[in-house]
Amino acid sequence: MDIRIRFLGAAGTVTGSKYLLEIDDHKIMVDCGLFQGLKELRLKNREDFPVNPKEIEAIVLTHAHLDHSGYLPKLCKEGFNGPIYCTEATADLVKLLLLDSAKLMEEEADYAKKKGYSKHENPEPLYRTEDVERVLPLLRKFPFRKQVSVIDRVQATFYNAGHILGASSVELEVTGIEQKKKLVFSGDIGRYEEPILYEPDVIKDADILLIESTYGNRKNPQGNPVEKLADVINKTFDRGGCVLIPAFAVGRTQNLLYYLKAALDQKLIPEVPVFMDSPMAIAATELYVNHADYHKLSTNEINEDDSFLSFRRNLQLVRSHDASMAINYVQKDAIIVSASGMMTGGRILHHLYNRLPRKNDSLLLVGYQAEGTRGRKIVDGDETIKIFGQMVPVNCEVVVVDGLSAHADQDELLRWTSSIERHPKRTFIVHGEKESATVFSELLNEIYGWNTEVPAYLDSYELFKGI
Repeated sequence: MDIRIRFLGAAGTVTGSKYLLEIDDHKIMVDCGLFQGLKELRLKNREDFPVNPKEIEAIVLTHAHLDHSGYLPKLCKEGFNGPIYCTEATADLVKLLLLDSAKLMEEEADYAKKKGYSKHENPEPLYRTEDVERVLPLLRKFPFRKQVSVIDRVQATFYNAGHILGASSVELEVTGIEQKKKLVFSGDIGRYEEPILYEPDVIKDADILLIESTYGNRKNPQGNPVEKLADVINKTFDRGGCVLIPAFAVGRTQNLLYYLKAALDQKLIPEVPVFMDSPMAIAATELYVNHADYHKLSTNEINEDDSFLSFRRNLQLVRSHDASMAINYVQKDAIIVSASGMMTGGRILHHLYNRLPRKNDSLLLVGYQAEGTRGRKIVDGDETIKIFGQMVPVNCEVVVVDGLSAHADQDELLRWTSSIERHPKRTFIVHGEKESATVFSELLNEIYGWNTEVPAYLDSYELFKGI
């Protein structure tokens, strides 16, 4: 039995996770993500897929974020029709995220056509809602730590990765004629001091390891996130402004609500309205009730009237478009949480359009901002940002709090790798920008003596021959 791997995404970048395994004549994929950020990457979403989708027999997902699952509707539209294996919580989140993604793509195409700021006479979305509907019947749901047959001689096991609800590291066990080999895909590793999710599982051995490196070159101490948030909020209110927080609808939003409620309970911030302006985040938050096995929260903590998921004295769930637009008239003493986290689309855009020019307001960034995204441009100090075809001045205060990211930092990635007792024969550093991946690759080689490589887009490697 021969095994090859081909890197179709998340190689030298943090987006577009797609790894193609060729096991003799069989093809399976791990993750199926959208490219986001840089235009040169986003254009790859429109290109012909490097492999005939009809030849792919199955897909295994590490988790639901769009950079890991968002290409599924396009692949299905082009002919993929095999099973998609994932955890139970991931399956439910994938449905929410993909339906929302298609809706936003349709709305953006319509708006661009109406306003005439697209280069195309008739702009088309990458996929539509009907394409998402092709994906949903293919989802196969499994709990953590249960071995599942993917194809003949290939078994998958999902281990908790601690990143978002249902996020996993995936172990693929391939049984050859004489040997078994374990291929481990880290997925996105979460943090170890999280209030909601369990810490990442220990994985003790791997023949081949693919490990993320989002923060492979940085340490992000968490400190006291409640105090950090309170400091930014109070300074903003003192000058008569509002705080705008872009957050991923799944993961960061729920953690933010937890910390904001703690700040209110401890009287670190005044009693002000907290607008959660993301219908998808509202729906995703409700899934915590349905997937109690995937987090630390007790039934009482979720269901009580003053739960951080629904603290009614302050939290205002914004469902309608009109209610979302009305927030633009709020001048001071309010906190607005909206998606998307990297400001690539969603309701956050009209909030940015209105808040960025306001000197009294603050933009609080709590998650990773990939190259080419509006968030990264703001972090890098761009004085104007393009929104709805117009250049908008960045006059508000911009505050970055890295310790609130859902990704493990360098120390935590090393903590995760330190548990691997039988060292991998080859380790591929993925899901990181080039500098971060290179630094982490050199660090693993220096500490453990591992054979590490940083693959590039479309690189192909022979892993095993004749096993």
